[in-house]
This record gives sequence, structure tokens and C-alpha cells, in this order.
Amino acid sequence: MSGLFKTEAIVLRSIRFGDADRVLHLYSEEHGRLGAMAKGVRRTRSRFGGRLEPLFRVQLVLHEGRGDLCTITSAQTVNAHGALREDRQALERATQACDAVLRLFDSPEPNRPAYNLLCHELLLLDGDPGAATRAQALAFRLKLLLAAGFMPELSACASCGRDGADARPRAFSASAGGVVCAACEAGSFPLDRDAHEFLVEALARPLAGVPEATTRALGQADRAIAETLEHHAHVRLRKVA
Repeated sequence: MSGLFKTEAIVLRSIRFGDADRVLHLYSEEHGRLGAMAKGVRRTRSRFGGRLEPLFRVQLVLHEGRGDLCTITSAQTVNAHGALREDRQALERATQACDAVLRLFDSPEPNRPAYNLLCHELLLLDGDPGAATRAQALAFRLKLLLAAGFMPELSACASCGRDGADARPRAFSASAGGVVCAACEAGSFPLDRDAHEFLVEALARPLAGVPEATTRALGQADRAIAETLEHHAHVRLRKVA
């Protein structure tokens, strides 16, 4: 990749640079994580207008020079996700989703499942701010684990491999790689049946059809996802409240 290139991307984060510029963290469809400079974007008469704000889905033309940052030469809005910005909870969930992608995917290699998942999440929150529940946010993170290749074992004991009634999951161990049975639960934390069922259903269902669960079950699911991220991806995300 050199010279001018085009890609669609989500603006994950924007940082002020100098008097009028911004450094953008992008996740793109064809080039994975990108860092880019938007020169003059903070000027009143900037040619970019307001098209490079966080959460925007944009079509970009960029120039790759010798430095680490590309330079944005053109930007067209695909979806501004304006409605979710009017709802505090939806805005917070969308920001958390972008932060998760920012921290988990730092490679220039494309990951289209991850990109498509983020696009679907932002579109869902924009179309239905009421979908911004704790259960839905956890389901997004769980699916993101799958896209990243860190999905924990949920169907059988991750330690001994047994399944069936005698090996029903009773606990979760990130170091073992997922749910564990009674015989292998040393060093794990309890995982109730409701929490296990939530994890399985949340993975199987689309983002718009995530099941609800008790506060206790969601807390255990949150811990399972967080410890998997920390142990295998060395990424720590803020707890989903």
C-alpha cells in the first residue's frame, strides 16, 4: 500500500493535534487499523466539515507517505449515526464498542467480521437507542472475541474436554480457555446455569435479538469476557455497567 488509496472506515477516536489538525484512529474495511492525520479539520471552513467525528462511518481517500500516519485527502459520509448521539446511553454503548475495537484490533490486516460487527452495532444503536442494554453490550463483546479468535469454550469442559450431564459447566477459567466442570474448577470462578445460558444464546443470536438475564448472570458473563480478554489478548476493558 503506497500513494493514494481508498477505503471505508469507522472513526474510533479523534485527538487534537496542533492548532487546527486532528489525529484519527480508524478501523477500516480493507486495511484494518489505520492512523491518519486530518489537516485543518478544526478550522471553521475546513473542507471536511463535520464528517470526521468519532462514530462516523466514512468513505475515505488517504495518502500514505513515509511516516506512521496517513493523510486524509477526501472524506464522504456513509452514516453519521446522528440519532444515537441524542441518547446518552446509546452514545456511551457506541463509544464503548469503538474503544473495544481500538484496543483489541491494532493490526493493519483487515478483519471483515470485526468491521461488519462494529457497523451493525452502531447501526442498531442508531436505529433503536433502547437497544443499548447491558446484555446487548456484552453480546457485542462476546462476538468481538469470536472475530478476534479468542472465543472461550462454552460447550464442554475446557480443561478435560468432557461434556454431557456429568460434566455440566459449573465454573469459568480464562486460563483453561472457557467453562470447566466440577472436577476441573480449581482456580476458576462460579458460573451459574443462567450465566452460561446467556453466553451461549448471546453468541448464537443476532445483535438485535440478545436475551435478557439477571443482574447476577450478566455480572458473571461480564467477568468471563473480561478475564478472557485479559488472559489471551492482554487487553483490559472497562466493566460494562
